[in-house]
Amino acid sequence: MLKNFFTSNWEFSEAERELRSKFQMMNIGIVLSSIAVLYGTILNLIKANYNLAAFEFSLFLSNIVLWYLLRKKKSFYDIVSIVVTAQFTFLLILLIYVSKPEDMKITWFFTYPIIILYFKNERNAVPWFLFLISMILIAPFQPFLHTDFTFFQLFYLSFVLSVVSIIVYFYKVKMDEAAQLIHKQEKMIALQSRQAVMGEMISMIAHQWRQPLSTVTLQISNLEVKKLLGETPKSDEYEAALEKISDTVVYLSETIDDFQTYFRPNKEITTIAADELLQRVVSFVEPRLHKYAIALDFKKSEPIVLYTYANEIVQVLLNIMNNAIDELIERRIKKPKIELEIIKKIESVLISISDNAGGIATENIATIFEPYFSTKGKNGTGLGLYMSQMIMQKQFHTKIEVFSSNKGATFNVEVPLRLA
Repeated sequence: MLKNFFTSNWEFSEAERELRSKFQMMNIGIVLSSIAVLYGTILNLIKANYNLAAFEFSLFLSNIVLWYLLRKKKSFYDIVSIVVTAQFTFLLILLIYVSKPEDMKITWFFTYPIIILYFKNERNAVPWFLFLISMILIAPFQPFLHTDFTFFQLFYLSFVLSVVSIIVYFYKVKMDEAAQLIHKQEKMIALQSRQAVMGEMISMIAHQWRQPLSTVTLQISNLEVKKLLGETPKSDEYEAALEKISDTVVYLSETIDDFQTYFRPNKEITTIAADELLQRVVSFVEPRLHKYAIALDFKKSEPIVLYTYANEIVQVLLNIMNNAIDELIERRIKKPKIELEIIKKIESVLISISDNAGGIATENIATIFEPYFSTKGKNGTGLGLYMSQMIMQKQFHTKIEVFSSNKGATFNVEVPLRLA
């Protein structure tokens, strides 16, 4: 894919956002440079400038090597950036020494500020820029090669090049500041979303524990009532009660393990069956489904194994499920129902969540994935669906699709079968 071509087919984390941009700029630079030197090679062959043609063709061959290195190892970027910067620097110097003003080849100079500032950081860019300017200015005075440019022309060129470089530098600084601000806002939104989800999860834990704790209390109360009535509980009654209490405590422990797994901070790619993944989601929301008499139609599929970020998918599906439950409760649907379906595709699996809550208003369809948009009033943060969409786009390179009708809404979540 063209998108992956300009990132050298590498995957980049959020912390490597700047490196990703540099890879994109480097690939674009190599492609444009290759086109330029091929064009120059052909022109020089036509003009019988065979030495210059051979030189430019050697640059094209070196670009192929650099293109390969970028795809071989991420750490090769620094080496490639040095080589490309040196190529552009010495090629521009050569243009001054061998070309004529009327050839207009000096127009390539105005690509230099962009290249040097994006390929390297500002500290390393300054020496390269000063070296280029100094080599330009001494061109009329050196005794080795005759140049057709006057000192005044070269001084003017250096002045304009410096002005362009300053403009590009400040533009890049502002762009970097904007990128950092956006990154901070995304982190803040992510934190707020996590806190909102944590609140929902605590509520779910309360629902999960309420019935088991009632069971334990009931078993103990039964034995105490018999003692108060003067009856001596039989040994098998004690054993049955203790066994029931023990099973309930194990269930409570397993519930805590499930929630600990969900909130584990480190992301791990794990192998998990699609049915098991959805069952984990269902187990979280099951108390709410029972409480509000919401029917669940879970259409299980053929065995499908995923190699993926399981916790992230759970978070996404949990947000959608909770939203569906909230809508069914708020609109007081007579026979509330949620349908879950897994559809296997060639390289992915489609998880569909549908409800019969009457659908989403037409004017809200386009904005439901925007941050802070909510139809729940004070009870909604407006972050759940936004963060879910961000997770799918950034972690799985897909997106959540939503369809609505008078009957209800359907959310489709597509997950790759195997993450690289």
